[in-house]
Amino acid sequence: MTSRFLRAFSPFVKLMPEVKPPEREVSFKEKFAWTAIVLIIYLIMSNIPLAGVPRDQGTDYFFWWRVLLASQRGTLAELGIGPIVTAGLIMQLLAGSQIIKVDFSDPQDRSLFTGVQKVLAVIMTIIQIIAYLAAGAYGSLSFAQQLAIFGQLFIAGIIIILLDELLQKGWGLGSGVSLFIAAGVSMQIIWLCFSPFGAEDGLMIGIVIAFFQVITGWGHTRTFKIEINEVEHTFTGVNNFGSIWDRRPVVLETGTVPDINPNLPTLLGLIATIIIFIVVIFLETVRVEIPLQYSRYRGFKGKYPIKLLYVSNIPVILVQALYANALFFGQLLYRAFPDNPFILLFARFEEVDPTSGASGWLQPSPGCLLYYLTPPRSIQTLQDDPARAIIYMIILVLLCVWFSHIWVEVSGIAPRDISHQIIQAGLMVPGFRPTPRVLERILDRYIPTVTTIGAIAVGVLAACADFLGALGTGMGILLTVGIIYQYYQIIAQEQLASMNPALRGLLGLD
Repeated sequence: MTSRFLRAFSPFVKLMPEVKPPEREVSFKEKFAWTAIVLIIYLIMSNIPLAGVPRDQGTDYFFWWRVLLASQRGTLAELGIGPIVTAGLIMQLLAGSQIIKVDFSDPQDRSLFTGVQKVLAVIMTIIQIIAYLAAGAYGSLSFAQQLAIFGQLFIAGIIIILLDELLQKGWGLGSGVSLFIAAGVSMQIIWLCFSPFGAEDGLMIGIVIAFFQVITGWGHTRTFKIEINEVEHTFTGVNNFGSIWDRRPVVLETGTVPDINPNLPTLLGLIATIIIFIVVIFLETVRVEIPLQYSRYRGFKGKYPIKLLYVSNIPVILVQALYANALFFGQLLYRAFPDNPFILLFARFEEVDPTSGASGWLQPSPGCLLYYLTPPRSIQTLQDDPARAIIYMIILVLLCVWFSHIWVEVSGIAPRDISHQIIQAGLMVPGFRPTPRVLERILDRYIPTVTTIGAIAVGVLAACADFLGALGTGMGILLTVGIIYQYYQIIAQEQLASMNPALRGLLGLD
């Protein structure tokens, strides 16, 4: 029976702009073309500045999560995929905790669930825009300027929602959320590796270029200008492998240490990034294979693979959405009630001064819950507060496991759903009766266990990558590798289905 909550949103679902699913089979070339068009549109939006807004004024409340939210400061993509993943997070929590009753085996219930999620995405777009403006993210603005920004971000938010829906409805490959995250993280990693602009330590921002500066001696000696007692002094410092290994500040002749951006890429982070890429690719290939054969043609055999990373990257995205929203609204509450003792238990921040004319941001302070939802992003901070790292990893792993099991139930990949797909494809497990109930019991031996182990592995990998200062953040690397591998599988499945249409149902492409 459909939940009252879902029925209450039914009238709003009908008012939502919608992308109609294709009424014909879309060829692989068309899907690839639509996917490329969607990505190009998003990248263009990410480079169009908001009209009439100083780009680098105010506080950047999304500073910690911009890469993972696929957002760009001061552009039409300011909110990125934040409203979409937040709406998905809310719906998964409601369904997983049984607050709303949804029969996911019923196509109508599943369609209504998806429609309500879109309505919530629009509502979250409005809420985040209002909260962002009210918090002074762009500094002091007139009402007319705020109204203009609201209109631009709202229209851009609707476009991003429709771009995601366009891919998910079958016109393209994968989902917009995954595509935008992969593009954003990839661009960030490339920038942190090869940026030719100078950093505060006298080397280039790009760690690969900085590495060659050090080994060639080009960046061996650097000149720094520091203002002491309102008088500018010039000093000379020396850069070596130690200065790029963890980007330590260079101690000058007077013992003074220049201000160094703590978010500069490091050689350790680059090595960690490469290692995490290799480990995740290996984990993507680990699987349990269940033997299958056609019930009518006994000689034709195959296997159904259950991957170690069974739930892919969606639970990590939901955890990321939870963290991002907690930090975002925590900053707003702290700014509004800086002396409230209950707010201080949840959120407490220190202002970080902007550098190079960029917007400033807020750094979580020790003594509040949000401090333990942000990882120490270097070996030095890990050594300074190991308890923070342990608590962060435990919370992250537990949330990954919880969201993974919820996602298995609500996304159509639970044992009961897979058993029906296999039977409908005319397949069976040799030696067992070809009924959904028998096949469900077989799958139930593997799927819950694999889901838990995979979620633990994902959480530990993401946390360790963050501790080592991996480029693009630990979650970002994990998501990007998973998304790229997922696209590889989608392309392979599309090509296989085009050669054998009978397999489309089993591969979930119908």
